[in-house]
Amino acid sequence: MPELPEVETVCRGLEQALIGDQFTTVTLRRENLRFPFADGFAETLTGRRIEAIRRRAKYILMSLEGGDMMIGHLGMSGSFRIETDPDPLSPFDKHDHVIFETARGLRVRYHDPRRFGFMLLTRAEVLDSHPQLAGIGPEPLGNEFNGPVLAERLAGRKTPIKIALLDQRVVAGVGNIYACEALHRSGISPKRQAANVKGRRADLLAAAIRTVLEEAIASGGSTLRNYSHTDGELGYFQHRFLAYDKENAPCPTVGCTGIIRRITQSGRSTFYCPKCQR
Repeated sequence: MPELPEVETVCRGLEQALIGDQFTTVTLRRENLRFPFADGFAETLTGRRIEAIRRRAKYILMSLEGGDMMIGHLGMSGSFRIETDPDPLSPFDKHDHVIFETARGLRVRYHDPRRFGFMLLTRAEVLDSHPQLAGIGPEPLGNEFNGPVLAERLAGRKTPIKIALLDQRVVAGVGNIYACEALHRSGISPKRQAANVKGRRADLLAAAIRTVLEEAIASGGSTLRNYSHTDGELGYFQHRFLAYDKENAPCPTVGCTGIIRRITQSGRSTFYCPKCQR
């Protein structure tokens, strides 16, 4: 599933192409994705200028002229493909479910073989209370996120820290891959009780979360299975993983002689070094 860096990369690609443009045609090639499209979905977007595109956690937020908002999620296999000079005779793939055309002549295909993504409509004034967004924790790349904030949100939690990091109420958008990487970089065992991550440990972990996400965004995200950029290019951060998917490899931490192990936590694979992660 695309994680925060992948969604951020997609948002930046869409923003660069679409801001200030106007939807002239929106074609739904099926009635639903994960959820049914709202009545009048295509009509609401048609004729509207795109004013802003940003990310919240793993959601794509598109602000439209007049105060309407589209909330998008890529699910497990969703992707946007921007065509700057579309061939009107080019056939659509059977998994191209939504087609957007703009006044500047762009065509954007939303492609989603597994159909776990979705597109919802809301109003800007009630965005923060929308069921998909209400209760989400602080953005890990925001100025308000640091060690004390993380420690406060972990206080009293008896679950393992790796599981706590996947709870979007603790911190927004951190998924399995980058939780593993951040815990490895900060030297914290994924099995440590979340409430015990405080003080210097929380400082190290908050800094590691920010660093690994920023590095992944700079590298264009990670390509796992079906993920790709809006231009069709692939991300390359997976070539820099230190722990994730490195089972039985030597720990890359300088001076450590440990071996990366894999365990299962809440049905997800966790990769860590039992020697240097405490």
